Amino acid sequence: MPVPALARLLVRPSPVLALLLACGSDGGATTTESASTTDSGSSTTHDATTTSPTTSTTSTSTTASDTTTSTGELTDTGVGPSTGTTTEDLTTGDLTTSSSTSSTGDTTTTTGSTTDDTTTTSTTSTGDATTDEPGQLGELSGDCGLIDAMELESPDPFVFSGAIDFAMVGYDYDLLTPGGQQIYDAGNLNPGSLYSEIVAYEVLARCEQAALLKTEGTITYTNPMGKKTDFLAEIDGLKIGVSVVRAVGFPKDAPWTVAQAETILKGKLSDILVSSANVAPADAWTKQILSVVAYGPMHLESLLAAYEGLDPAIKADTILVITVTDGDDAFIYN
Repeated sequence: MPVPALARLLVRPSPVLALLLACGSDGGATTTESASTTDSGSSTTHDATTTSPTTSTTSTSTTASDTTTSTGELTDTGVGPSTGTTTEDLTTGDLTTSSSTSSTGDTTTTTGSTTDDTTTTSTTSTGDATTDEPGQLGELSGDCGLIDAMELESPDPFVFSGAIDFAMVGYDYDLLTPGGQQIYDAGNLNPGSLYSEIVAYEVLARCEQAALLKTEGTITYTNPMGKKTDFLAEIDGLKIGVSVVRAVGFPKDAPWTVAQAETILKGKLSDILVSSANVAPADAWTKQILSVVAYGPMHLESLLAAYEGLDPAIKADTILVITVTDGDDAFIYN
């Protein structure tokens, strides 16, 4: 079969073509060029590693240096604000940044550690109360944030206990909440108990978001000469009467017995039933809280033991809140 002219030309190049190939050749070398770019734009994604393609002669790699948080805030660390429990990882080359946040309450502790190629930041929130915030006197601990409409509207009694530590600060008017300052400015019918009433309010304001409605001298009663409570507050939109008593002996560190605790609990709980019946309709509260400001753990133990043995009828419809004071608390008991 005859060979086509094109095939013959490919098999046996013409002299002219051979001459051209010989003059234009550089010895058979080939050149490969590669360009790879990665544009991170204005935001990057978490949990990702970015590496550009590699060619036979050139390799380029572009990694993200900025991260955009879920709230739109741009940071340089790869760690943004979070709620609940989150974990975010950004790996670029040999650098790994991780963050974890867990929350079980309001006390916040932050720790960090750094190695040559790993940076770790961890934030842990524990405890029952926010502490050391500006405008607040003393550090709270124990039962906190547990009183809401369910307890306030229930006919059953409840008991909560906690502590407040004044450290070396003692009393400082400027660190009180506005309601605490108002109680101090207004004074009360028994000057000796003024500071314990302020402490009782501070605990409720900071733990239960209570708002002061009326101080002792401004609450109206059907019988102005009858039993009264110490201040009127609002919690979860409900009016709450608050009666306050101190638990302390003399000398202050002397043994404080269950019998002593029973005496003050019976007296105050009985007065609460009377004042609740005496309050005028305009100021009528949903429930009363008996706040006991106690000198030490021994007093708390005696109070709890005494309360356990009381007649249910006298405990009815009252919430008992016991707060043990620590640190420089002499201003309360002097």
